[in-house]
Amino acid sequence: MPSHQDWMRTALAEADIASGLGEVPVGSVIVARDGQELARAHNLRESLSDPTAHAEVLAIRRACERLRSWRLDGATLYVTLEPCPMCAGALVQGRIAKVVYGCDDPKAGALFSLFSLGQDPRLNHRFEVTRGVSASECAERLSSFFGRLRAIGKK
Repeated sequence: MPSHQDWMRTALAEADIASGLGEVPVGSVIVARDGQELARAHNLRESLSDPTAHAEVLAIRRACERLRSWRLDGATLYVTLEPCPMCAGALVQGRIAKVVYGCDDPKAGALFSLFSLGQDPRLNHRFEVTRGVSASECAERLSSFFGRLRAIGKK
């Protein structure tokens, strides 16, 4: 059975694809309760001109399409960066069981840094959160990407 680090490597490979497209390097993968991969995705906001085209949302859509259900009961989402409020809300709505993420997002993180949406007792669903898996590799992808953008005078 693959480990958290193994699945995070898959998410990092997706992040590398995003970076190659000029997208913020965030990748994700959703794994079913039985350990089978359901879906993977990377950020496509720039490519699709869609503010909702985050890696997590795209992976959720693909997994739900594959299962022919909006319920991701028992599934785990692996993602390189702590999900934002939009993605955390989608994870609650999709009934994900667990989220494993790489690095914290102090500007927009909604599972630990700014909010704890996955654990909020006021919501109708909660999920387990594991943070910091391969955090340095995940953070390095982001730092390198934004460093390159600054070097060429963008953003």
